[in-house]
Amino acid sequence: MGSYQGDDTTGFQSPAQDYVEPVIDLAQLLDLRRPGLYPVRVVGHELRARGIHAGDILIANAAAEPTSGKVCVAFLHGEVILATLNLKDDAWWLTPSKGSPLPVCDDVEIWAIISALVRMRV
Repeated sequence: MGSYQGDDTTGFQSPAQDYVEPVIDLAQLLDLRRPGLYPVRVVGHELRARGIHAGDILIANAAAEPTSGKVCVAFLHGEVILATLNLKDDAWWLTPSKGSPLPVCDDVEIWAIISALVRMRV
C-alpha cells in the first residue's frame, strides 16, 4: 500500500484559493511593537460624536506630533480625557464631547494622539 502525497493529487484546484487571504496580524498592521504606541480601552462615552464608543480600543501614539482635528489623550487636572485637538489663532484647544473647548495650558498635558481604533463588537 502506498502513502498519501499531498502534492500528488488529481482534480482541479479550488477557484476560491486565489481569494484566500493570510491571517490578519493586528500587532503588525497597527505597528504595536514600535516604541510609544499603546492600546488603551475607552471607558464611558466621551466621544460618541467622533464614533468612539465605550469598550473600543484606541491606539495612542505618544510620539506623534499634535495635529489639529485629531483625537488625543490628555491629562486635565490629573484626570484622563479624550478630546479633539484644535489649533485656533496660534493656540491649542481641547474640545471634549461635553462642555466648552479648553485652552491647552499649564494644567493640561497632551499625552498621545490617537492613530487607530479597534472595535471588538460583532
